[in-house]
Amino acid sequence: MSWFVTWFATMNIFKAFGLLGQAVFGSRFLVQWLASERLGKSVIPLAFWYLSLIGGVITFFYAIYIEEPVFIIAQFGGIVIYSRNLFFIYRDHRATHGLMGPDRDV
Repeated sequence: MSWFVTWFATMNIFKAFGLLGQAVFGSRFLVQWLASERLGKSVIPLAFWYLSLIGGVITFFYAIYIEEPVFIIAQFGGIVIYSRNLFFIYRDHRATHGLMGPDRDV
């Protein structure tokens, strides 16, 4: 357990960045839980995917910094999946509601 204390005792900006990534990534579960409780059923809100993507990207860069291939590969795969899910969400929204933003024909 001394390695744990040593890790925090030698804190630097990169470790803090990695912790931030894990905090953002982990917060997605709290967001999902609260949204499900509010609606009384299991839901995955849009914020879940954004928190997944942002936390995944931060953690991916931290994994590159610590040169950990297993961590890099896992985070990269997640980033692809989160991005794809956001693409599907916006594609479906656009198909049912038309263009979003100033490009929309009135």
